[in-house]
Amino acid sequence: MTTTALAHPTLLSLETVARCSGLHPDQILRLVALGVLDPQAGPYGQPWFRPDQLAVIARLQRLRAGLGLDYVAAGVVSDLLARIDRLEMALRAALPDR
Repeated sequence: MTTTALAHPTLLSLETVARCSGLHPDQILRLVALGVLDPQAGPYGQPWFRPDQLAVIARLQRLRAGLGLDYVAAGVVSDLLARIDRLEMALRAALPDR
């Protein structure tokens, strides 16, 4: 019988996300409170983040710097851009090649 090891998703600690993003850990927790970031709870309640959350933070930082948006507005714009991306991919998949 062959066994296959299950892959464990890589999760990043609050400190790692803060260091990689250049934000203070309190700012990261504020983004969590605003619903912009979606961490997973660790065994003791500490937040753990998927690596793709770093891309979300980077997008928020670009929107803040480029358009002067606050984090709430940047989160709304980021969600809308992600939705547009998903809809465009679905449209491309539904249309036959030309």
